[in-house]
Amino acid sequence: MRFLVMVKGNDESEAGVLPEPELFEEMGRFNEELVQAGVLLEAAGLLPSGQGGVRLSYSGRDRTVTDGPFTEAKELVAGFWIWQVRSKDEAIAWAKRIPFEGGEVELRRIAEAEDFGEAMSPQVEEQWERLRRQPNVGQ
Repeated sequence: MRFLVMVKGNDESEAGVLPEPELFEEMGRFNEELVQAGVLLEAAGLLPSGQGGVRLSYSGRDRTVTDGPFTEAKELVAGFWIWQVRSKDEAIAWAKRIPFEGGEVELRRIAEAEDFGEAMSPQVEEQWERLRRQPNVGQ
């Protein structure tokens, strides 16, 4: 199963304050462990919402675009990992090892085709899997 691990934003991340170099080094070592264990599928930090962040709201056929920055930093995501693990408990065990001394992360299981049951036809499931195998998807 796959999990999206979201690093929650805060006032510092929204202000563009970077962590100390030591944390980058610790995170590099942690990410190496994830890779060696076959857990890490993707990871990235996100720029503050004022640097290109956009929200779209949908109401029927209407689309409203709102440019950042957004005011509630604690509701934003500052970075993420995508992990492939055997269980939720394994994901939690890895998350407990993240070398943060403050802040918050949120783990969310990524839906797989079988999670949609009968709502997803075999044709749509086949299309979904075919698209996921494309070389440019997930890069």
